[in-house]
Amino acid sequence: MRADAFPVSATQPLSAPERIRVLVVDDNDGFRESLVFLLSGEDLEVIGQARSGEEAIELVRRLSPDVVLMDIRMPDMDGIEATRRLKAARPNIGVIALSSMEEQRSIRDMLVAGATGYVLKGSDSDAIVHAVREAVSGGAMLSPEVTPVVIEEMTDALDRERRRARQLELAQEALLERAAHRQQLIGRVGHELRTPITVILGIAQTMQRGQMPPAELDEALQVLVERAEGLARLVQRFEAVIEAGLTEWLNVSELVAEVAERDPRIFVEVPRAPAMITLNRTAGLRILEELVDNALAFSPTDGVVTLRVTTADGTEVRVIDQGPGVDADAAARIFEPLEQAEHLQTRSHQGIGIGLSLARMSAHAMDGDVVLEDTGPQGSTFLWRIGS
Repeated sequence: MRADAFPVSATQPLSAPERIRVLVVDDNDGFRESLVFLLSGEDLEVIGQARSGEEAIELVRRLSPDVVLMDIRMPDMDGIEATRRLKAARPNIGVIALSSMEEQRSIRDMLVAGATGYVLKGSDSDAIVHAVREAVSGGAMLSPEVTPVVIEEMTDALDRERRRARQLELAQEALLERAAHRQQLIGRVGHELRTPITVILGIAQTMQRGQMPPAELDEALQVLVERAEGLARLVQRFEAVIEAGLTEWLNVSELVAEVAERDPRIFVEVPRAPAMITLNRTAGLRILEELVDNALAFSPTDGVVTLRVTTADGTEVRVIDQGPGVDADAAARIFEPLEQAEHLQTRSHQGIGIGLSLARMSAHAMDGDVVLEDTGPQGSTFLWRIGS
């Protein structure tokens, strides 16, 4: 045997480059088979075929392809949902959307699901092969017909994000403003609660020391009861203000009618159409009750208090009484805590002068306001402007 019968190479042969493993997913058998033939090149290997999204997910689990060519419209599970699940399970897998559609929604949904590229079925073979290679190398390929749609969608998305960012800024400003209102409310709580508590504590200490004449005992106990009841109502009012940020869609006319049922002297005027608005029900009732209590207190016993709802210039509620009116000097301070239109020495109406203040704070918490719209010898009109 001659020595040259078995030639020996001086170097080790070069290993063949790894082929790109491709899974083809399409419910059209004819098109799927043509893709298999097209992709059978020197650096591509079709390792499986699937007719549906569910089948694609199972084959990916078993075969671990590098790239999936994914049709979009398929029965049961479409390509968008299949891509979403594949990318969630295998973030590094490349998915090329392959479709005959140029619909903006389909392109956006597929790219959002995680597709690496989007190629139309009408593209030439080189474009499809190039898209597969790009997916493996970390690039992305879009058919020329699709690119303008994607750019338009990205532009719209950026505009939406800008608007959303601005909305968040406005929402943050509103939250800060409401937080400031609530902080202001909390700051006043201690001061305003001390008024009835001081009276209760003073009477109780006097009784404890035995310094109160027996003839005044019954009157002192009655004052204690009244102050305690007033304190309980005060706590309820504060709760309503604090809850003012929780809103619902309701009919203001129904709210007004509910408050009017409590006293036969209340007359209601409402529009025929429902006055619908976003509002906190508890806070809304509390605002109306505070305004109505004030109107009833200052109206004669045989007088009428009118609740009027209008919607021409935004939803508004007017509480109209038949009282003596508010003095010009008092009008500037009646919404301040612990203030009343009557002087302390001549006061004929009970209360600590906080109802109107709480009504306004509750209205402010819901982007509205309570103001004294009109006043005179024949009565006063308080206006509740309800925020939109």
